[in-house]
Amino acid sequence: MSPAGRRSAGLLLFRHTDDGTEVLLGHMGGPYFARRDAGAWTVPKGEYEPDEPALQAARREFREELGLPPPEGEAIFLGEVRQAGGKTVTVWAVAGDLDPAAVRPGTFPMEWPPRSGRIQEFPELDRVAWFTLDRAREVIITAQTAFLDRLAEHSHRHEE
Repeated sequence: MSPAGRRSAGLLLFRHTDDGTEVLLGHMGGPYFARRDAGAWTVPKGEYEPDEPALQAARREFREELGLPPPEGEAIFLGEVRQAGGKTVTVWAVAGDLDPAAVRPGTFPMEWPPRSGRIQEFPELDRVAWFTLDRAREVIITAQTAFLDRLAEHSHRHEE
């Protein structure tokens, strides 16, 4: 499948605190993101095939990426965005809470160092953390800020 045709689905976990709405983001694992903060955090997500329903894929990927069951509850459709690399990402927000220390991330194999012939395993997400929406906007992959805006708009509509 060409990069332009790749699709990912994910769940954006959120909770309401005294500091406002917080979201759970994951820091992308592997050597390319090890020292980066801005633009290195993402909604837990993963690729899926066209014949798999996107919400089902989002729930499966949550379990694979975090090693924890996805939260039950209403899945609020936040739409999709197209990232710089051409991948289309579809996300739902789900209210819930979890302890980042409980996360047991899945891994992926990668040749490292490049052209070394050595395959190493890296965590899909090397850490997860809760962020206020303002702080999340500073660190999330640029295209995914749209999900934060849509969640904020949804929350605002339901407070009125």
